[in-house]
Amino acid sequence: MYKENYPSKLLEEAVNAINTLPGVGKRSALRLALHLLRQPQENVHHFTAAINSLRDDVRYCRVCRMVSDDDICSICSDQSRDRSTICVVESVRDVMSIENTGQYHGLYHVLGGIISPINGVGPSDLTIKELVGRVAGLGGGEVILALSGDVEGETTSFYIYRQISGYGVKVSSLARGLGFGDDLEYADELTLGRSIANRQEFHP
Repeated sequence: MYKENYPSKLLEEAVNAINTLPGVGKRSALRLALHLLRQPQENVHHFTAAINSLRDDVRYCRVCRMVSDDDICSICSDQSRDRSTICVVESVRDVMSIENTGQYHGLYHVLGGIISPINGVGPSDLTIKELVGRVAGLGGGEVILALSGDVEGETTSFYIYRQISGYGVKVSSLARGLGFGDDLEYADELTLGRSIANRQEFHP
């Protein structure tokens, strides 16, 4: 196991803090801490101020739960978007991936996860109730279930389908250009774009 004797308690605390980031081990954390220590003070202060603002000031859109600087995100407030279509995704990162394809021009709904009993995540832990409320107000339209193709993603899609199927909306899912279990985050833009353009009616 990697063990380091630190010449400074402050350095050790910084390394331990950086080490809490996902995918950053102790060696990498030490390298990053020493890098920051070599930077001009104003650069580091700008860096830490940006992190503080991220945590303190970024909001979640009260309509779709996308990250936003305002109560309603730029996508939901864009009147040029197709407001009859809602694309349901697991995470904020999925919205960014789909937007990068340039193939979708409707609205989104971020669930904040997927149903996973083994991890203690049930429907009430997600924004499914809020989604049903939005769908009820659509008066038709389409809901695209853009969730991963693994068992948990399919379970979540089936649950949502049962909740919204009585509201007269078309329910579709991504064409399976994505492999079983693939995350949208890691799909290339061309494959993901084709999966959106060639989406199919959802069959539970």
